[in-house]
Amino acid sequence: MTLKPTIRQVLEKPFDASLVKTRPGHFGQNLHYVEAPAYIRRLNEAFEGSWSFEICAHEVMEKEVLVVGKLTIGNGAIVKMAFGSSAVTRHSETGDILSLGDDLKAAATDALKKASSLWGIGLHLYEGNGNKPEPQEEPKAEKPANGTNGNGNGPQRLTAKQLAAIYAIANARNISKDDIQRLTVRKFERVPDFLTKAQASEVIQELQSA
Repeated sequence: MTLKPTIRQVLEKPFDASLVKTRPGHFGQNLHYVEAPAYIRRLNEAFEGSWSFEICAHEVMEKEVLVVGKLTIGNGAIVKMAFGSSAVTRHSETGDILSLGDDLKAAATDALKKASSLWGIGLHLYEGNGNKPEPQEEPKAEKPANGTNGNGNGPQRLTAKQLAAIYAIANARNISKDDIQRLTVRKFERVPDFLTKAQASEVIQELQSA
């Protein structure tokens, strides 16, 4: 007798290789991705269409648009939320914004895919290609050596000035916050806020030379 797949098995089932595309990312990485319709079909398959997605908030900045998306399953008892982002597209000569609506739609699609990944959809895309899933829980700060509290010889957390510098340099080079997080997770297995001073200096140097 063939057992019916569980919802988790359906959600975490790898996408067919024919659906997987590749695009260049920052820092020489190749990013594997699958387009939004495949995520929608997977949600329909797992939850038999009993789900909804809405944008709870959005923000338009000079170079980037951000949205907060909410993915709701069934009667609303189960909710996953995620940020989505997209670059603001401008005319190459005049610098005028081409279509803010399209940029917001792209950010909404990004939020849907990220919220879906919290269910396990598409997680295999992070495996084996230099990517790692974005942390779903806030990492703990590194415990300094010798049981110190950061005032001894153990590694110390980065300063607020270093953190601000990381994001300022990234913004100037059109590198998104998500890409910065992927970089630090790949290199140091922690998000930017929890880098040590030495690690932050290394990231700043890499960004300056990018």
